Amino acid sequence: MQFTSESSTGSPSSNTSPDVDVIIAGCGPTGAMLAAELRLHDVRVLVLEKETEPTSLVRIVGLHIRSLELMAMRGLLDRLLERGRQRPAAGFFAAIAKPVPEGLDSAHAYLLGLPQPVIDQVLAEHALALGAQVRRGCAVVGFEQDDTGVSVELAAGERLRSRYLIGCDGARSTVRKLLGIGFPGEPSRTETLMGELKVGVPQAEIAAKVAEIRETNKVFSLAPFGAEVYRVVVPAAGAGAEPPDLDDFKQGLRAVAGTDFGVHSPRWLSRFGDATRLVEHYRVGRVLLAGDAAHIHPPTGGQGLNLGVQDAVNLGWKLAAQIRGWAPDTLLDTYHAERHPVAADVLDNTRAQMELQSTEPGPQAVRRLLTELMDFNEVNRYLIEKITAIGIRYDFGAGPDLLGRRLPDIDLKQGSLYDRLRRGRGLVLDRTERLTADGWSDRVDHIADPTAALDVPAVLLRPDGHVAWIGEHQHDLNDHLARWFGKPAN
Repeated sequence: MQFTSESSTGSPSSNTSPDVDVIIAGCGPTGAMLAAELRLHDVRVLVLEKETEPTSLVRIVGLHIRSLELMAMRGLLDRLLERGRQRPAAGFFAAIAKPVPEGLDSAHAYLLGLPQPVIDQVLAEHALALGAQVRRGCAVVGFEQDDTGVSVELAAGERLRSRYLIGCDGARSTVRKLLGIGFPGEPSRTETLMGELKVGVPQAEIAAKVAEIRETNKVFSLAPFGAEVYRVVVPAAGAGAEPPDLDDFKQGLRAVAGTDFGVHSPRWLSRFGDATRLVEHYRVGRVLLAGDAAHIHPPTGGQGLNLGVQDAVNLGWKLAAQIRGWAPDTLLDTYHAERHPVAADVLDNTRAQMELQSTEPGPQAVRRLLTELMDFNEVNRYLIEKITAIGIRYDFGAGPDLLGRRLPDIDLKQGSLYDRLRRGRGLVLDRTERLTADGWSDRVDHIADPTAALDVPAVLLRPDGHVAWIGEHQHDLNDHLARWFGKPAN
Protein backbone atom coordinates (compact mmCIF):
# COMPACT_ATOMS: atom_id res chain seq x y z
CA MET A 1 0.00 0.00 0.00
CA GLN A 2 1.29 3.45 -0.85
CA PHE A 3 0.76 6.25 1.64
CA THR A 4 0.25 9.67 0.08
CA SER A 5 2.63 12.31 1.40
CA GLU A 6 1.09 15.54 2.55
CA SER A 7 2.70 18.75 1.39
CA SER A 8 5.87 19.61 3.31
CA THR A 9 5.53 23.33 2.66
CA GLY A 10 3.76 25.87 4.77
CA SER A 11 4.13 28.97 6.86
CA PRO A 12 6.17 28.99 10.07
CA SER A 13 4.21 28.01 13.15
CA SER A 14 3.82 30.10 16.26
CA ASN A 15 6.47 29.56 18.89
CA THR A 16 3.80 29.27 21.57
CA SER A 17 0.75 27.55 20.10
CA PRO A 18 1.35 23.85 19.30
CA ASP A 19 0.29 22.51 15.93
CA VAL A 20 0.01 19.02 17.43
CA ASP A 21 0.59 17.36 20.77
CA VAL A 22 3.35 15.02 19.62
CA ILE A 23 5.67 14.95 16.63
CA ILE A 24 7.26 11.56 15.94
CA ALA A 25 10.35 11.47 13.72
CA GLY A 26 10.32 8.19 11.82
CA CYS A 27 7.50 5.99 10.51
CA GLY A 28 9.08 2.59 10.99
CA PRO A 29 7.45 -0.01 13.25
CA THR A 30 8.40 1.86 16.44
CA GLY A 31 7.13 5.24 15.26
CA ALA A 32 3.92 3.85 13.78
CA MET A 33 3.15 1.77 16.88
CA LEU A 34 3.77 4.77 19.14
CA ALA A 35 1.50 6.96 17.02
CA ALA A 36 -1.29 4.40 17.30
CA GLU A 37 -0.86 4.06 21.07
CA LEU A 38 -1.15 7.84 21.47
CA ARG A 39 -4.21 8.01 19.24
CA LEU A 40 -5.99 5.51 21.49
CA HIS A 41 -6.09 8.41 23.95
CA ASP A 42 -7.02 11.14 21.43
CA VAL A 43 -3.56 12.69 21.41
CA ARG A 44 -2.90 14.75 18.27
CA VAL A 45 0.02 13.03 16.51
CA LEU A 46 2.07 13.94 13.46
CA VAL A 47 4.58 11.39 12.14
CA LEU A 48 7.36 12.81 9.95
CA GLU A 49 9.19 10.34 7.70
CA LYS A 50 12.16 11.50 5.65
CA GLU A 51 11.68 8.78 3.00
CA THR A 52 9.13 9.60 0.33
CA GLU A 53 7.95 5.98 -0.04
CA PRO A 54 7.66 3.00 2.31
CA THR A 55 10.58 0.57 2.18
CA SER A 56 10.57 -1.92 -0.67
CA LEU A 57 13.23 -4.08 0.99
CA VAL A 58 11.67 -7.54 1.24
CA ARG A 59 13.71 -8.59 4.26
CA ILE A 60 12.10 -11.16 6.53
CA VAL A 61 11.95 -10.12 10.17
CA GLY A 62 10.49 -11.96 13.13
CA LEU A 63 8.01 -11.07 15.84
CA HIS A 64 8.79 -12.77 19.13
CA ILE A 65 6.28 -13.93 21.73
CA ARG A 66 5.90 -10.67 23.68
CA SER A 67 5.43 -8.61 20.52
CA LEU A 68 2.82 -11.11 19.30
CA GLU A 69 1.01 -10.70 22.61
CA LEU A 70 1.03 -6.91 22.22
CA MET A 71 -0.34 -7.25 18.69
CA ALA A 72 -3.11 -9.46 20.08
CA MET A 73 -3.87 -6.83 22.73
CA ARG A 74 -4.40 -4.22 20.04
CA GLY A 75 -6.39 -6.41 17.64
CA LEU A 76 -3.61 -6.61 15.03
CA LEU A 77 -2.45 -10.20 15.29
CA ASP A 78 -4.91 -11.78 12.85
CA ARG A 79 -3.81 -9.40 10.09
CA LEU A 80 -0.19 -10.38 10.65
CA LEU A 81 -0.86 -14.11 10.93
CA GLU A 82 -2.54 -14.07 7.51
CA ARG A 83 0.69 -12.88 5.90
CA GLY A 84 3.35 -14.45 8.09
CA ARG A 85 4.98 -17.80 8.60
CA GLN A 86 5.12 -19.44 12.01
CA ARG A 87 8.10 -21.38 13.28
CA PRO A 88 8.87 -22.94 16.67
CA ALA A 89 10.07 -20.77 19.54
CA ALA A 90 13.45 -22.46 19.70
CA GLY A 91 17.06 -22.05 18.63
CA PHE A 92 17.13 -18.28 19.14
CA PHE A 93 20.03 -18.00 21.58
CA ALA A 94 23.30 -17.96 19.61
CA ALA A 95 21.62 -20.33 17.11
CA ILE A 96 22.11 -23.23 19.53
CA ALA A 97 19.73 -25.89 18.26
CA LYS A 98 17.46 -27.01 21.08
CA PRO A 99 13.77 -27.98 21.13
CA VAL A 100 11.00 -25.65 22.29
CA PRO A 101 11.25 -25.58 26.09
CA GLU A 102 8.39 -26.87 28.17
CA GLY A 103 6.37 -24.36 30.17
CA LEU A 104 6.37 -21.30 27.89
CA ASP A 105 3.34 -19.55 29.36
CA SER A 106 1.81 -17.89 26.32
CA ALA A 107 -0.93 -18.51 23.80
CA HIS A 108 1.53 -17.27 21.16
CA ALA A 109 4.62 -19.36 21.83
CA TYR A 110 6.07 -19.19 18.33
CA LEU A 111 8.06 -16.89 16.05
CA LEU A 112 6.19 -15.14 13.25
CA GLY A 113 8.34 -14.39 10.22
CA LEU A 114 7.09 -11.54 8.03
CA PRO A 115 8.43 -9.41 5.20
CA GLN A 116 9.39 -6.08 6.74
CA PRO A 117 7.11 -4.11 4.37
CA VAL A 118 4.14 -6.06 5.76
CA ILE A 119 4.87 -5.05 9.35
CA ASP A 120 5.50 -1.46 8.28
CA GLN A 121 2.25 -1.38 6.32
CA VAL A 122 0.03 -2.98 8.99
CA LEU A 123 1.30 -0.68 11.74
CA ALA A 124 1.14 2.44 9.57
CA GLU A 125 -2.41 1.58 8.50
CA HIS A 126 -3.32 1.03 12.16
CA ALA A 127 -1.99 4.47 13.11
CA LEU A 128 -3.72 6.17 10.18
CA ALA A 129 -7.04 4.43 10.93
CA LEU A 130 -6.88 5.80 14.47
CA GLY A 131 -6.35 9.33 13.17
CA ALA A 132 -2.59 9.87 13.15
CA GLN A 133 -1.17 12.15 10.45
CA VAL A 134 1.76 10.80 8.43
CA ARG A 135 3.84 13.11 6.23
CA ARG A 136 6.48 11.59 4.00
CA GLY A 137 9.45 13.38 2.48
CA CYS A 138 9.84 15.44 5.65
CA ALA A 139 13.24 15.26 7.36
CA VAL A 140 13.80 16.79 10.79
CA VAL A 141 16.97 18.90 10.72
CA GLY A 142 16.71 20.86 13.96
CA PHE A 143 14.66 21.60 17.04
CA GLU A 144 14.53 23.83 20.10
CA GLN A 145 12.66 22.99 23.27
CA ASP A 146 11.41 25.16 26.10
CA ASP A 147 9.10 24.80 29.09
CA THR A 148 5.95 24.49 27.00
CA GLY A 149 6.97 22.60 23.88
CA VAL A 150 9.34 21.89 21.02
CA SER A 151 9.86 23.86 17.81
CA VAL A 152 10.86 21.46 15.05
CA GLU A 153 12.60 22.55 11.84
CA LEU A 154 12.22 20.53 8.64
CA ALA A 155 14.66 20.29 5.75
CA ALA A 156 12.37 22.38 3.52
CA GLY A 157 12.50 25.23 6.04
CA GLU A 158 9.08 24.69 7.62
CA ARG A 159 8.83 25.00 11.39
CA LEU A 160 6.28 23.09 13.45
CA ARG A 161 5.38 23.32 17.09
CA SER A 162 4.47 20.38 19.33
CA ARG A 163 4.29 19.67 23.03
CA TYR A 164 6.69 16.71 22.69
CA LEU A 165 9.10 15.32 20.10
CA ILE A 166 9.92 11.61 19.92
CA GLY A 167 12.92 10.32 17.97
CA CYS A 168 12.01 6.99 16.35
CA ASP A 169 14.36 7.68 13.45
CA GLY A 170 16.65 4.68 13.61
CA ALA A 171 20.24 3.86 14.41
CA ARG A 172 21.57 7.05 12.79
CA SER A 173 18.93 9.12 14.57
CA THR A 174 19.05 12.83 13.78
CA VAL A 175 17.00 13.58 16.89
CA ARG A 176 19.48 11.76 19.12
CA LYS A 177 22.45 13.55 17.56
CA LEU A 178 20.80 16.96 17.88
CA LEU A 179 19.88 16.18 21.47
CA GLY A 180 23.60 15.74 22.19
CA ILE A 181 23.30 12.97 24.77
CA GLY A 182 25.86 10.24 25.31
CA PHE A 183 25.58 7.06 23.25
CA PRO A 184 28.22 4.88 24.91
CA GLY A 185 29.15 1.39 23.80
CA GLU A 186 31.45 -0.31 21.33
CA PRO A 187 31.96 0.38 17.62
CA SER A 188 31.77 -2.38 15.03
CA ARG A 189 34.68 -4.80 15.02
CA THR A 190 33.33 -7.19 12.40
CA GLU A 191 30.80 -7.00 9.61
CA THR A 192 28.45 -9.65 8.28
CA LEU A 193 26.53 -9.92 5.02
CA MET A 194 22.92 -11.06 5.02
CA GLY A 195 20.56 -11.55 2.10
CA GLU A 196 18.15 -13.77 0.25
CA LEU A 197 19.41 -15.22 -3.05
CA LYS A 198 18.89 -18.12 -5.40
CA VAL A 199 21.61 -20.76 -5.68
CA GLY A 200 23.00 -22.80 -8.55
CA VAL A 201 23.93 -26.10 -6.91
CA PRO A 202 21.83 -29.00 -5.53
CA GLN A 203 20.37 -28.72 -2.02
CA ALA A 204 22.12 -31.87 -0.80
CA GLU A 205 25.51 -30.44 -1.76
CA ILE A 206 24.71 -27.20 0.05
CA ALA A 207 23.53 -29.01 3.19
CA ALA A 208 26.70 -31.11 3.40
CA LYS A 209 28.99 -28.12 2.98
CA VAL A 210 27.05 -25.97 5.47
CA ALA A 211 27.15 -28.73 8.10
CA GLU A 212 30.92 -29.01 7.67
CA ILE A 213 31.52 -25.27 7.98
CA ARG A 214 29.21 -24.75 10.96
CA GLU A 215 31.23 -27.19 13.02
CA THR A 216 33.57 -24.24 13.63
CA ASN A 217 31.93 -21.15 12.07
CA LYS A 218 28.59 -20.36 13.74
CA VAL A 219 28.11 -17.07 11.92
CA PHE A 220 27.87 -18.76 8.52
CA SER A 221 24.44 -19.87 7.34
CA LEU A 222 22.91 -20.93 4.03
CA ALA A 223 19.35 -22.10 4.65
CA PRO A 224 16.33 -22.68 2.39
CA PHE A 225 13.82 -19.87 2.61
CA GLY A 226 10.93 -20.45 0.28
CA ALA A 227 10.89 -21.73 -3.29
CA GLU A 228 14.45 -21.82 -4.67
CA VAL A 229 15.52 -19.01 -2.33
CA TYR A 230 18.18 -19.27 0.38
CA ARG A 231 18.85 -17.00 3.35
CA VAL A 232 22.61 -16.34 3.27
CA VAL A 233 24.61 -15.10 6.26
CA VAL A 234 28.37 -14.90 5.76
CA PRO A 235 31.22 -12.88 7.28
CA ALA A 236 32.15 -9.93 5.09
CA ALA A 237 35.55 -10.04 3.46
CA GLY A 238 36.11 -6.39 4.40
CA ALA A 239 34.40 -3.35 5.89
CA GLY A 240 32.28 -1.07 3.75
CA ALA A 241 29.93 1.85 4.15
CA GLU A 242 27.90 1.12 1.03
CA PRO A 243 25.21 -1.57 0.66
CA PRO A 244 26.76 -4.84 -0.57
CA ASP A 245 26.32 -6.21 -4.07
CA LEU A 246 26.26 -9.74 -5.45
CA ASP A 247 30.04 -9.80 -5.91
CA ASP A 248 30.52 -9.07 -2.20
CA PHE A 249 28.47 -12.14 -1.36
CA LYS A 250 30.35 -14.31 -3.83
CA GLN A 251 33.66 -13.12 -2.41
CA GLY A 252 32.55 -13.80 1.18
CA LEU A 253 31.22 -17.25 0.35
CA ARG A 254 34.39 -18.26 -1.48
CA ALA A 255 36.52 -17.08 1.45
CA VAL A 256 34.57 -19.22 3.94
CA ALA A 257 33.30 -22.17 1.88
CA GLY A 258 35.68 -22.29 -1.08
CA THR A 259 32.69 -21.86 -3.42
CA ASP A 260 30.05 -19.22 -4.07
CA PHE A 261 27.35 -21.90 -4.57
CA GLY A 262 26.39 -20.18 -7.83
CA VAL A 263 24.35 -17.52 -5.98
CA HIS A 264 22.31 -15.23 -8.21
CA SER A 265 19.08 -13.23 -8.45
CA PRO A 266 19.18 -11.55 -5.00
CA ARG A 267 15.86 -10.47 -3.45
CA TRP A 268 17.63 -8.21 -0.98
CA LEU A 269 21.17 -7.73 0.34
CA SER A 270 22.42 -5.96 3.44
CA ARG A 271 25.37 -5.72 5.78
CA PHE A 272 25.47 -5.25 9.52
CA GLY A 273 28.16 -4.72 12.10
CA ASP A 274 28.38 -5.64 15.76
CA ALA A 275 28.28 -2.06 17.10
CA THR A 276 26.55 -2.04 20.48
CA ARG A 277 25.40 1.24 22.04
CA LEU A 278 22.75 2.51 24.47
CA VAL A 279 21.81 6.13 25.14
CA GLU A 280 22.42 7.48 28.62
CA HIS A 281 18.91 8.94 28.84
CA TYR A 282 15.68 8.10 27.03
CA ARG A 283 14.27 11.51 27.89
CA VAL A 284 15.68 15.03 27.98
CA GLY A 285 12.91 17.47 28.80
CA ARG A 286 10.23 17.25 26.13
CA VAL A 287 12.30 15.13 23.74
CA LEU A 288 12.32 11.34 24.04
CA LEU A 289 13.89 8.44 22.13
CA ALA A 290 12.59 4.98 21.27
CA GLY A 291 13.66 2.00 19.19
CA ASP A 292 16.97 1.98 17.36
CA ALA A 293 17.36 5.70 18.06
CA ALA A 294 17.98 4.68 21.68
CA HIS A 295 19.85 1.39 21.29
CA ILE A 296 21.74 -0.53 18.62
CA HIS A 297 23.13 -4.06 18.70
CA PRO A 298 23.80 -6.97 16.35
CA PRO A 299 20.68 -8.73 15.03
CA THR A 300 21.55 -12.09 16.57
CA GLY A 301 18.47 -13.39 18.35
CA GLY A 302 16.23 -11.12 16.25
CA GLN A 303 15.40 -8.73 19.09
CA GLY A 304 15.78 -5.25 17.57
CA LEU A 305 12.40 -4.61 15.98
CA ASN A 306 10.68 -6.26 18.93
CA LEU A 307 12.52 -4.09 21.43
CA GLY A 308 11.42 -0.95 19.60
CA VAL A 309 7.75 -1.95 19.37
CA GLN A 310 7.79 -2.77 23.08
CA ASP A 311 9.35 0.64 23.81
CA ALA A 312 6.43 2.23 21.97
CA VAL A 313 3.76 0.38 23.95
CA ASN A 314 5.51 1.23 27.23
CA LEU A 315 5.79 4.92 26.35
CA GLY A 316 2.49 5.54 24.57
CA TRP A 317 0.03 5.49 27.47
CA LYS A 318 2.41 7.32 29.80
CA LEU A 319 2.99 10.19 27.39
CA ALA A 320 -0.75 10.31 26.65
CA ALA A 321 -1.45 10.53 30.38
CA GLN A 322 0.98 13.44 30.65
CA ILE A 323 -0.71 15.26 27.77
CA ARG A 324 -4.25 14.50 28.96
CA GLY A 325 -3.38 15.89 32.38
CA TRP A 326 -3.92 12.91 34.67
CA ALA A 327 -0.40 11.46 34.88
CA PRO A 328 1.13 11.16 38.34
CA ASP A 329 4.23 13.35 38.72
CA THR A 330 6.78 10.61 38.07
CA LEU A 331 4.89 8.47 35.54
CA LEU A 332 6.74 9.66 32.42
CA ASP A 333 10.07 9.10 34.18
CA THR A 334 9.24 5.40 34.50
CA TYR A 335 9.71 5.05 30.74
CA HIS A 336 13.48 5.40 31.10
CA ALA A 337 13.52 3.59 34.43
CA GLU A 338 11.83 0.53 32.94
CA ARG A 339 13.07 0.38 29.37
CA HIS A 340 16.73 1.36 29.80
CA PRO A 341 17.52 -1.76 31.91
CA VAL A 342 15.63 -3.94 29.40
CA ALA A 343 17.73 -2.59 26.54
CA ALA A 344 20.91 -3.00 28.59
CA ASP A 345 20.02 -6.67 29.09
CA VAL A 346 19.41 -7.11 25.35
CA LEU A 347 22.80 -5.56 24.60
CA ASP A 348 24.45 -7.92 27.06
CA ASN A 349 22.78 -11.02 25.69
CA THR A 350 23.68 -10.07 22.11
CA ARG A 351 27.29 -9.48 23.21
CA ALA A 352 27.26 -12.94 24.74
CA GLN A 353 25.74 -14.49 21.62
CA MET A 354 28.31 -12.86 19.37
CA GLU A 355 31.12 -14.23 21.53
CA LEU A 356 29.57 -17.70 21.39
CA GLN A 357 29.66 -17.51 17.60
CA SER A 358 33.38 -16.81 17.53
CA THR A 359 35.64 -19.46 15.98
CA GLU A 360 38.27 -19.00 18.71
CA PRO A 361 38.88 -22.00 21.02
CA GLY A 362 37.80 -20.23 24.23
CA PRO A 363 34.36 -19.09 23.03
CA GLN A 364 33.84 -22.46 21.34
CA ALA A 365 34.52 -24.23 24.66
CA VAL A 366 31.97 -21.98 26.41
CA ARG A 367 29.49 -22.68 23.61
CA ARG A 368 29.87 -26.43 24.08
CA LEU A 369 29.33 -26.06 27.83
CA LEU A 370 26.23 -23.88 27.36
CA THR A 371 24.89 -26.35 24.79
CA GLU A 372 25.07 -29.04 27.48
CA LEU A 373 23.43 -26.79 30.07
CA MET A 374 20.55 -26.03 27.71
CA ASP A 375 19.60 -29.70 27.86
CA PHE A 376 18.10 -28.71 31.23
CA ASN A 377 14.62 -27.40 30.42
CA GLU A 378 14.92 -24.60 33.00
CA VAL A 379 18.03 -23.19 31.32
CA ASN A 380 16.58 -23.49 27.84
CA ARG A 381 13.33 -21.82 28.92
CA TYR A 382 15.15 -19.01 30.77
CA LEU A 383 17.12 -18.08 27.65
CA ILE A 384 14.10 -18.29 25.34
CA GLU A 385 12.07 -16.14 27.76
CA LYS A 386 14.91 -13.63 27.78
CA ILE A 387 15.13 -13.41 23.99
CA THR A 388 11.35 -13.24 23.52
CA ALA A 389 10.88 -10.67 26.34
CA ILE A 390 8.28 -12.66 28.28
CA GLY A 391 10.72 -12.95 31.18
CA ILE A 392 10.74 -9.18 31.84
CA ARG A 393 9.80 -8.11 35.36
CA TYR A 394 9.66 -4.38 36.02
CA ASP A 395 10.58 -3.26 39.53
CA PHE A 396 7.29 -2.20 41.13
CA GLY A 397 8.52 -2.85 44.66
CA ALA A 398 8.17 -5.83 46.96
CA GLY A 399 5.46 -8.35 46.19
CA PRO A 400 4.67 -11.71 44.62
CA ASP A 401 6.67 -12.80 41.60
CA LEU A 402 3.76 -11.90 39.30
CA LEU A 403 4.02 -8.23 40.28
CA GLY A 404 5.72 -6.31 37.47
CA ARG A 405 5.39 -9.14 34.96
CA ARG A 406 3.08 -9.28 31.98
CA LEU A 407 -0.08 -11.32 32.44
CA PRO A 408 -0.59 -13.97 29.74
CA ASP A 409 -3.86 -14.01 27.84
CA ILE A 410 -6.59 -15.89 29.69
CA ASP A 411 -10.20 -16.73 28.93
CA LEU A 412 -12.91 -14.66 30.59
CA LYS A 413 -16.66 -15.12 30.77
CA GLN A 414 -16.92 -12.79 27.79
CA GLY A 415 -14.00 -13.14 25.38
CA SER A 416 -10.33 -13.12 26.27
CA LEU A 417 -8.28 -10.84 28.49
CA TYR A 418 -6.30 -9.36 25.60
CA ASP A 419 -9.50 -8.52 23.73
CA ARG A 420 -10.42 -6.32 26.69
CA LEU A 421 -7.16 -4.36 26.45
CA ARG A 422 -7.64 -3.11 22.90
CA ARG A 423 -8.48 0.45 23.97
CA GLY A 424 -5.13 0.89 25.71
CA ARG A 425 -6.68 1.51 29.13
CA GLY A 426 -5.87 0.12 32.55
CA LEU A 427 -7.87 -2.87 33.76
CA VAL A 428 -8.92 -4.24 37.15
CA LEU A 429 -9.54 -7.98 36.80
CA ASP A 430 -11.53 -8.86 39.91
CA ARG A 431 -12.33 -12.41 40.97
CA THR A 432 -13.80 -11.20 44.31
CA GLU A 433 -16.61 -9.20 42.65
CA ARG A 434 -16.25 -6.70 45.51
CA LEU A 435 -13.88 -4.13 44.00
CA THR A 436 -14.45 -1.04 41.90
CA ALA A 437 -12.50 1.46 39.81
CA ASP A 438 -15.31 4.01 39.65
CA GLY A 439 -13.17 7.06 40.38
CA TRP A 440 -10.91 6.15 37.45
CA SER A 441 -13.53 4.86 35.01
CA ASP A 442 -12.42 7.39 32.38
CA ARG A 443 -9.07 5.59 32.12
CA VAL A 444 -9.43 2.17 33.82
CA ASP A 445 -11.89 -0.64 33.05
CA HIS A 446 -13.21 -3.12 35.60
CA ILE A 447 -14.09 -6.76 34.98
CA ALA A 448 -15.68 -8.84 37.73
CA ASP A 449 -15.16 -12.48 36.80
CA PRO A 450 -14.90 -15.14 39.52
CA THR A 451 -14.08 -17.74 36.84
CA ALA A 452 -10.94 -15.98 35.57
CA ALA A 453 -7.90 -18.28 35.59
CA LEU A 454 -5.96 -16.35 38.22
CA ASP A 455 -4.20 -17.65 41.30
CA VAL A 456 -4.81 -14.34 43.13
CA PRO A 457 -8.02 -12.48 44.11
CA ALA A 458 -7.55 -9.50 41.78
CA VAL A 459 -4.97 -7.65 39.70
CA LEU A 460 -4.54 -4.17 38.30
CA LEU A 461 -3.12 -4.22 34.77
CA ARG A 462 -1.47 -1.28 33.09
CA PRO A 463 -2.33 -0.62 29.42
CA ASP A 464 0.81 -2.56 28.42
CA GLY A 465 -0.48 -5.66 30.21
CA HIS A 466 1.95 -5.60 33.15
CA VAL A 467 0.63 -6.37 36.62
CA ALA A 468 0.76 -3.20 38.75
CA TRP A 469 -1.04 -4.53 41.84
CA ILE A 470 -2.19 -7.81 43.38
CA GLY A 471 -4.66 -8.00 46.26
CA GLU A 472 -8.27 -7.93 47.40
CA HIS A 473 -8.78 -4.75 49.45
CA GLN A 474 -10.35 -1.62 47.96
CA HIS A 475 -8.24 0.88 49.90
CA ASP A 476 -5.05 -0.81 48.73
CA LEU A 477 -6.32 -0.87 45.14
CA ASN A 478 -7.17 2.84 45.35
CA ASP A 479 -3.60 3.62 46.41
CA HIS A 480 -2.21 1.81 43.38
CA LEU A 481 -4.77 3.27 41.01
CA ALA A 482 -3.58 6.70 42.14
CA ARG A 483 0.06 5.65 41.76
CA TRP A 484 -0.35 4.64 38.13
CA PHE A 485 -3.43 6.53 36.94
CA GLY A 486 -3.40 9.74 38.94
CA LYS A 487 -6.08 11.31 41.05
CA PRO A 488 -9.65 10.06 40.66
CA ALA A 489 -11.98 12.13 38.55
CA ASN A 490 -14.21 14.55 40.42
